[in-house]
Amino acid sequence: MIRTTAWLLAGFSIGASIAAQAQQLPQPPVAAKKPHEVKAPFGAVRQDPYYWLRDDTRKDPEMLAYLNAENAYADALLAPTKPLQDALYNEIVGRIKQDDSSVPYRKKGYWYYSRFETGADYPIVARRKGTMDAPEQILLDEPKMAEGKGFFAVSAQDVSPNDTLLAYAEDTVGRRQYTIRVKDIATGALKADAIPNAEPDFAWADDSRTIFYVEKDPTTLLGKRVKAHVLGTPLSADRMVYEEKDDTFYMSLKKTTSGQYICIVLQSTVSNEERCAPAAKPTSFTVLAPRERDFLYSSDHVGGQWTIRTNWQAPNYRLMIVSDADAAKGRAAWKDIVPTSADVFIENFQPFDGFLAIEERSGGNKRLRLLAKGGKSSFVEADEPAYAMTLDVNKESGTPWVRYTYDSLRTPETTYEVNAATGERKVLKVQPVTGYDPDKYVTERIWAPARDGTKIPVSLIYAKGFRKDGTAPLFQYAYGSYGYSSDPYFAPAWPSLLDRGMVYAIAHIRGGQEMGRKWYDDGHLAKKVNSFTDFIDVTRFLVDQGYTRKGRVAAMGGSAGGLLMGAVANMAPQDYKVIVAQVPFVDVVTTMLDPTIPLTTGEYDEWGNPEQKQWYDIMLAYSPYDNVTAKDYPSLFVGTGLWDSQVQYYEPTKWVAKLRATKTDSNPLVYRINMEAGHGGKSGRFRRYRDQAEYMAFALDQLGVK
Repeated sequence: MIRTTAWLLAGFSIGASIAAQAQQLPQPPVAAKKPHEVKAPFGAVRQDPYYWLRDDTRKDPEMLAYLNAENAYADALLAPTKPLQDALYNEIVGRIKQDDSSVPYRKKGYWYYSRFETGADYPIVARRKGTMDAPEQILLDEPKMAEGKGFFAVSAQDVSPNDTLLAYAEDTVGRRQYTIRVKDIATGALKADAIPNAEPDFAWADDSRTIFYVEKDPTTLLGKRVKAHVLGTPLSADRMVYEEKDDTFYMSLKKTTSGQYICIVLQSTVSNEERCAPAAKPTSFTVLAPRERDFLYSSDHVGGQWTIRTNWQAPNYRLMIVSDADAAKGRAAWKDIVPTSADVFIENFQPFDGFLAIEERSGGNKRLRLLAKGGKSSFVEADEPAYAMTLDVNKESGTPWVRYTYDSLRTPETTYEVNAATGERKVLKVQPVTGYDPDKYVTERIWAPARDGTKIPVSLIYAKGFRKDGTAPLFQYAYGSYGYSSDPYFAPAWPSLLDRGMVYAIAHIRGGQEMGRKWYDDGHLAKKVNSFTDFIDVTRFLVDQGYTRKGRVAAMGGSAGGLLMGAVANMAPQDYKVIVAQVPFVDVVTTMLDPTIPLTTGEYDEWGNPEQKQWYDIMLAYSPYDNVTAKDYPSLFVGTGLWDSQVQYYEPTKWVAKLRATKTDSNPLVYRINMEAGHGGKSGRFRRYRDQAEYMAFALDQLGVK
């Protein structure tokens, strides 16, 4: 990444605030305006003078010069906060155990785990045979593999059925175009086989020679074809197994818990389909249930039967079973084991030989329920008002023990095992957080009224001694899209905010599924605006209740949550002192009009298809880029990655350029571009905390927090 030249930093005194030195700042970059028309198929035309900032090769000198100028300006603007950035970074990483390791899990007689060495950004992945006292076999030495690479990530790994080979998917760009590689575990030698441009999931056949993988379209990055590769043969000889013609479906692969089946999973917003074949002879894949609009399901296999989670006549989902013998009969043979409920949303499940573990949502929390074959049901207990329980790694079904994790804003991730037969619970690990005392903080769940009367759950945390007198600054986060729920997880950055007197809040707005499927349905497509007004109404309620006051609120969201931030900035700029928008999806209409952009075709049922006037008008009414107007905006911190495959870098780039040219205030606008990163930011355990410390320091500075 190109940084500032010396003249940009000249004259800044360390420790002074941004506002205090505003007059000394160089002028922000100015992007050229070039005529360009964006046309919709039904005839609508929009002018987009910043369209030229899109370069799919990411090599255009003029575009790169603008991005580098923005980074240089960000460096200059943020220079006064550098001491605070360093302090925040040191506090955050100081809470992280340097030589940490995961809780080992057992699979086929081996114990698998990962461990970090002191100072390392990447883990060593290893296993031991029989017991944890056996000699260590290193599967992946990721610190060594990452040497010399600006970006490095291993997204999936799996040992062959005969336990001698490891397949893994690596990304060295950040664009999520993975290469699948295979190594001999005993010798550490890499096989010549390397499968490029693949999705990160794959599946071994039982012969330990055949790997099924998903090949991506090089332009749209959609998974298009499932192929079978036999080790030692050229890629040109790979067998075509399945090709998906419908670009609204994403494709992945999975192996059932029993290990007996390989399944091709085809998923759209409102429909899906699973095609499964015996792993012992995966030559013919059979459809478990054919795709049908507004029909969703997922499956797993244990003990000669399939367990299926489905919304079939069940908006909040139900669980059904079907035997191997009857599976070919389709839905007609499925039988209820957990019926649907109006109040409880079934989110996930894990079948075991004698029982079923169920993740479900009730009252905005994610809890765990165990269901015995005889029908007896029991809940795993929680001691806090806002929390999340999540099924952890459970590779073997012939055990009464279920592994899960427990989190809250106050409680670091705790890994438990619970015995389904006796109810006994064991703590396997509490994530160590150096110097952290949970008794210093209070977590709370409140309900904020939206303008239409809906009660919005809000998870809060603050330090003991906090008074609801309006003096505290507030940091409010939300996501609210795709049915993804924003659970109250602990993060090592929270104490740095709380110890400075801040309140941290998660607004569980519509568009997620915290309160069930209707919560999602009421926050997407034609009802998307509910997500935005919910967030604003939560802010105003927190102000009214004395958690903060106007002028002391920071808001943050990323990706589709960045769309939320862009919409909120347009709709209620006066309610926020500072807004942080990371990798924001802000150019909604133009992006959704272009089917060559990754994710576009698969999201027509999330946002609408603007090729149709009805959806064009709805999306245009809230698209942040299209609704920038000449008015005062809050202070803004915008971040992106040049190689982002989820939200292309040019969306926030165009948005920032238009804001600079249009807004009427003198509030700072920072645009930080990671030139070697994608959607998730920089790789590595610690490097992302540099980015986090940077935008946190900016927000604290703007709020006047000392």
